[in-house]
Amino acid sequence: MTAVLTRLRSRVLLVLAVLLATVAPAAPTLATAPVPPPTGTAHSSGAEVVAVTQVADRQVDLSVRSTALGGRTVKVRLLTPDGWNPDDRRRHWPTFWLLHGCCGDYTSWTRMTDVAQVDSLRDVLVVMPEAGWNGWYSDWWNHGEGGDPAWETFHTEELRRLLERDWGAGSNRVVAGLSMGGQGALLYAARHPGMFKATAAYSGSAHPLLNEESVNRIMGLLAGQGNDPLRVWGDPVAQRGIWQSHDPYHLAKRLKSLPVHLSCGDGTAGPLDPAGATSALEADFNRQNHALAAELKRVGARHVTTRFYGPGTHTWAYWERELHASLPMLLAALGLDR
Repeated sequence: MTAVLTRLRSRVLLVLAVLLATVAPAAPTLATAPVPPPTGTAHSSGAEVVAVTQVADRQVDLSVRSTALGGRTVKVRLLTPDGWNPDDRRRHWPTFWLLHGCCGDYTSWTRMTDVAQVDSLRDVLVVMPEAGWNGWYSDWWNHGEGGDPAWETFHTEELRRLLERDWGAGSNRVVAGLSMGGQGALLYAARHPGMFKATAAYSGSAHPLLNEESVNRIMGLLAGQGNDPLRVWGDPVAQRGIWQSHDPYHLAKRLKSLPVHLSCGDGTAGPLDPAGATSALEADFNRQNHALAAELKRVGARHVTTRFYGPGTHTWAYWERELHASLPMLLAALGLDR
């Protein structure tokens, strides 16, 4: 195992350099202003809102203290619908969970895309939660000890309940994400039957156990920021069952009844790239997405949309485009056909 980890860590700097160049958002530029929480707010079991900040028109940041995250406070950005009023406990809005990728954060989607200007989302509450620089939308194994961080528990239990009770979120939900968040969107839809009515993954990590290259790449990402990569899902051989339970390919049967959107480029320079650009990460994820699409077909899924658009790298221009491409399916699943 020491030799394996040495080889993996030798790849970390290269992998992270590519990701940081393409995924990480720019520094904040918007001024912030505090706003009061809804009246009568009660503490959610395991989580509570400790601060609320209006950061832009229809954009509100919640600071949430979470038991699942060891008592730490993390941010959640809400893109609010027209007429949203958290004090009106009778109104619950269709809810779109939009997940960020590795090296990004809860601000990524509003900073790097036009999501806040999309008219078809003015009747939807968009939830963009913090998920850690490389949290992988998982309750970490931590060498069998569990505990902090438990991102999946924070999102699907603590935050969900908090938003639905105090912030106007409804139980009519869909989920989408990019890269690490694409894997998260597929995992949450598969691992929590009935929670989401549709899911979309843009350049998602769709089958990390595809082959040795894929495993090594994910292990390199898990080792980011000096993290012990075995903390997340354990060793890919010794803890194979944990890895499979976080691999969308191995959860395909749980996705077969849902509308699923998969999109990815092939890692070569496309129309939205500078000449000569390449992305080994996108090429790997492209193979993973093709494998998942084939497995979904094999298990009888009938509501799968694929946009494997050929040339294109692991960059925001494509994810913004694919967000728009997937919105008709996602909104239809919410009963909001446009």
